Amino acid sequence: MARISAEPKRRADIVKATIVEIGARGSLEVTVAQIARRAGVSSALAHHYFGSKEAIFAATMRHVLTLFGAEVRGALASARGPRARLEAIIRASFAAGSFRREVVSAWLNFYVLAQTDPEARRLLRVYHHRLRSNLIHDLRPLAGPRAARIADGLGALIDGLYLRAALSAPGQGTPDRDGAIALVLDTLGRELAPRDPGQNR
Repeated sequence: MARISAEPKRRADIVKATIVEIGARGSLEVTVAQIARRAGVSSALAHHYFGSKEAIFAATMRHVLTLFGAEVRGALASARGPRARLEAIIRASFAAGSFRREVVSAWLNFYVLAQTDPEARRLLRVYHHRLRSNLIHDLRPLAGPRAARIADGLGALIDGLYLRAALSAPGQGTPDRDGAIALVLDTLGRELAPRDPGQNR
């Protein structure tokens, strides 16, 4: 019984170790042995729980996306009205737990993995679809037919800020978490500002 109850914790430790290891090396060129060592388990046990390095990566992506989803749901729970909900989604997109350097590095490498791994590609599509759907839902009452275009722009900006954060060294001018939130909120504000009739498109 004790052996069964230990499995969820060990699996979670391996997933967390994967994030840290990818972040430390800045690449997916990590071995199961390196991940297992950081998690404090044997390589054989890591293989037993997951079956392959690719399965470990997929489980790690699911973990990161689960945390992101929880951040969004928590932020939306106290938001009232479309504008407040949009701002909550944007703030949740840069939650402290998601915008840590090692998690940002893991995100970037998952994008690379998605080019060749079907499960990674599927998980990223789920993330993009949910973000876009959430944004469009609350943009429609405020922007009407422009909702989808604004949502696509905000999503691209969020992804771009993660990309810059992953590729830039500290102090190179890339916005920190608060700066990233402010930049996306400013973009939202400009998109929702009153428009001249000739600007409608």
